[in-house]
Amino acid sequence: MKSDNDPIAMEARSDHSNNGQSLQTLVSGPLSSSLSSLSSSARTLPSNQEFHFFNNFDNFRLPFNQITKTSDSLLQFIGSSSKNWGPNNSINFPNNIGSIADDEAYRWLTDINDGILEQFDVSVDEFQKIREKEEETGRVAGSDPDNNGFQLVQGKKKKKGMEGGSSSSSSGVKGKMTTGKAKVPFHIPTIRKPQEEYNIRVNNSKQPFQHVWLQKSEDGLRFVHPMEKHSVMDFVDKDTVVVEPIKPSSIESTPFKLVEEVKDLKELAAKLRSVDELAVDLEHNHYRSFQGLTCLMQISTRTEDFIVDTLKLWIHIGPYLREIFKDLSKKKVMHGADRDILWLQRDFGIYLCNLFDTGQASRVLKLERNSLEHLLQHYCGVTANKEYQNIEWRLRPLTDGMLRYAREDTHYLLYICDLMRTRLLLMPKEPEHFDSPLVEVYKRSSDVCMQLYEKEQLMPNSYLHVYGLQGAGFNAEQLAIVAALFDWRDFVARVEDESTGYILPNKVLLEIAKQMPVTASKLRRLLNSKYPYVERDICLVVDTIKHSMQNAAAFEAAAQQVRMGRVQNVSEEQVAVNEGAEALPPETLTDSNRNHRC
Repeated sequence: MKSDNDPIAMEARSDHSNNGQSLQTLVSGPLSSSLSSLSSSARTLPSNQEFHFFNNFDNFRLPFNQITKTSDSLLQFIGSSSKNWGPNNSINFPNNIGSIADDEAYRWLTDINDGILEQFDVSVDEFQKIREKEEETGRVAGSDPDNNGFQLVQGKKKKKGMEGGSSSSSSGVKGKMTTGKAKVPFHIPTIRKPQEEYNIRVNNSKQPFQHVWLQKSEDGLRFVHPMEKHSVMDFVDKDTVVVEPIKPSSIESTPFKLVEEVKDLKELAAKLRSVDELAVDLEHNHYRSFQGLTCLMQISTRTEDFIVDTLKLWIHIGPYLREIFKDLSKKKVMHGADRDILWLQRDFGIYLCNLFDTGQASRVLKLERNSLEHLLQHYCGVTANKEYQNIEWRLRPLTDGMLRYAREDTHYLLYICDLMRTRLLLMPKEPEHFDSPLVEVYKRSSDVCMQLYEKEQLMPNSYLHVYGLQGAGFNAEQLAIVAALFDWRDFVARVEDESTGYILPNKVLLEIAKQMPVTASKLRRLLNSKYPYVERDICLVVDTIKHSMQNAAAFEAAAQQVRMGRVQNVSEEQVAVNEGAEALPPETLTDSNRNHRC
């Protein structure tokens, strides 16, 4: 296989690009305007015997001959242009244009059309091969291998004001396509789902999440976090002397280990047991999974960096790291840990104790911005590569650029904590706070730690909060369709372990409700075959739409609430009304339903 930077391959891509530009110039320049004018005026030309009569007059014959010469010149240019058809494929237009038979002109035109279509097919095939290679490797053909460049391989440039598509609603990630420097990829459709690749078992049932690694309260009604038995002051630094911050070595000179094997995870656990502080971060992905997956765990000590491939080591993360994260004597430094804390609980049964959250510290210090990107620049002079914020973290193998970006999230964090601790100790106590600034940070961090993960519950009126619904102005029929498709989407997403946005994005769901297609063909035309689960259940979805429209009366009050912009205040009575509506229950989604003919 040729390298992306192979000179011959690059020259071939350049030739194709030039050919494409030539064709575009041809059809958008004088030829296009000439053909348009000719087509519009052709209807006024005399034909047969009338033509020969008018051709006897100079006022008709002379301009017509001039048009003939111009047309001949343009057609000769098209047929003989080697840069469009290739050096050995010239298709010259016959010189005796005035005397050639109609069938000969027709054959010439047919050859030209065949040449265009053949070149188009070749270009499409080559483009498809290049695209497939890029999606498999994540690398862009012709990109600079030294800058670890990637490009967005799925998605279009968003116009200002447009919704970010399914990724924004289901995965929390956004992206943009730009020219010039290659961008990192996100939402690569060819990646096999990690749940299947690594046999990751998930529980998408509607039953509450069970914190099996926690004890329950004496009354048995709730789970007790291990931090609950301790005071925040147990974790606050006893030594209030300002100490010299320990600046880390450069990333290039710091030992690094990518942990992909159980033996490496075991060695990491042994090293972490010997330190009293560590920096932690997670990389998470919500695309193609219902609840989301933790894809990476970054850990840094004062002397080493580690990246744990949590997808490959899924069932081993908890057994090897659970006690280390729970250890009250070890300070864990994280930034903006609110969601990371919950992901650790959900995926690995890990409950973190003794946290210093630099995000909370930045708020107490009233910094200009609270992002990790700002802290890296402010304290370390490091400019984070924004392109990697939305990267497809399910991609394997991890590239050098991905690894460096992930390491930067924790490599400097202990040093930043040192600097923040010094500023907090020197900062005067705020009048509105009873505690010192440092204690305030630990209190806020402890509150973050003691969150307990709960599954997002589907409520009877959850459909009313679909993004974009309030401004849609839907009537009762349309709102009934929204409710039914919302339930269908939720059911399929749970069963198939897919993100709801992949099943059916909010924007598309609302468009279906708006147009109310009642046949499979109309629904297909609306969707343009982009949503495989809708196509699989096409007949059931159509039946759901029709059934919902028949039961629209139950949604009259809710439609009125939406039109008045009072979705947040939907009454209990209205919820009860909606519960009684005869919407098609998701439980009817069986194999027989999926496969029956429309």
